[in-house]
Amino acid sequence: MPDRRLFRSLSVYNYRLWFGGALVSNVGTWMQRIAQDWLVLTVLTAHDASAMGITMALQFGPQLLLLPLSGFAVDYFDRRRLIMLSQALQGLLALGLGILTLTGAVTLWQVYGFALALGCVTAFDAPARQVFVNDLVGEKLLANAVALNSTSFNAARMVGPAVAGLLIAAAGTGWLFIINALSFAGVLGALCLLRVNELVVGERATRGPGGLTEGFRYVRGRPDLSALLFMLFLIGTFGFNFPVFISTMSVSVFDGDANQYGLLTTCLAVGSVTGSLLAARREQPRMGLLLVSSLSFGVFCTLAALAPSVWLFAITLMLTGLSALTFMTASNATMQLTTTPAMRGRVMALRTAVTMGGTPIGAPIVGAIADHAGPRWAMLVAGAAGLGAAVVALRARVTERRRNTADDSEHAWPANTSDR
Repeated sequence: MPDRRLFRSLSVYNYRLWFGGALVSNVGTWMQRIAQDWLVLTVLTAHDASAMGITMALQFGPQLLLLPLSGFAVDYFDRRRLIMLSQALQGLLALGLGILTLTGAVTLWQVYGFALALGCVTAFDAPARQVFVNDLVGEKLLANAVALNSTSFNAARMVGPAVAGLLIAAAGTGWLFIINALSFAGVLGALCLLRVNELVVGERATRGPGGLTEGFRYVRGRPDLSALLFMLFLIGTFGFNFPVFISTMSVSVFDGDANQYGLLTTCLAVGSVTGSLLAARREQPRMGLLLVSSLSFGVFCTLAALAPSVWLFAITLMLTGLSALTFMTASNATMQLTTTPAMRGRVMALRTAVTMGGTPIGAPIVGAIADHAGPRWAMLVAGAAGLGAAVVALRARVTERRRNTADDSEHAWPANTSDR
């Protein structure tokens, strides 16, 4: 009988330690995200959504540009050491931006520069952390651990933005960058204390001709992964621009302050945590779940765009967060569990690049739409992306069923008909 305990991965010492350290760091990360958005939107510009879109593009663009290198690095190098290096660099970047902000020397161009540097580091850090989960717990507990990772990330999203809103109102944005820099001590400490001999390290990639591009060839031969990546591209590029959506809706439509912005971001996180906890009980996600969750994302984004009051907007954000997290968790577990261990780093780097690397395309577009047509129209674009991804999922599911039916018919046909 399968083990469906909600927190079963926490029975593993290494994962328990990693979970605690990551939770501390994630709170600081969300505080910095709110501080950076607010700094760009209200301090360095006059509610310029396009500037926010450019910041997001610079922060997430390197994940696409560095894709061949980052994927191979995750499969080839020691992932624990790679994560320690990337986490330390992120802490130093947060410290630098905090000092500039506190001294009053920060400019928009400097924020752009820090966003670009952070994007380069994250290009290696994000896929490494995703694949490292398997090293911590093994394949049997992978789906549960991925869901609990999402729970940690989104629980931090509940706390971080709300606290950030209060601190921005009381002391400005600078101290939030400093707090985030200090929070990286949590995950670095956890990585140092891991029992290295208990890590479940799979097959490593080897150096050779075509090693950097092998991930592309692997995915090209897997129609299921290709369809899933296209869904991630649609939703990641045009749907996951929540800093633009929430900040512009809060400021321009509902006349809110930093505190309201933080609370609305927390509402999104409440739905995300709910979705991740529901996902933690599943053993193996299916394409049907990806279809339902992408369809729900499109519907709830559309309803959020049409919300007549801030309270209805907050409720639809919770439902949007639930569907978005369900989709992301299911896609993460599906791709890892169905991929050859030696290729996981490159496949997950592709996933990260497609999801986040599409932001340089989508964020400036939705930012411009928010500036010229209004924030509601920008959110309607996100709704359309979710509905488009649902169509892709439906087509993939129909194709898979037809293929299975054809295979069953072929196997059922008599192998030898010479006696007829």
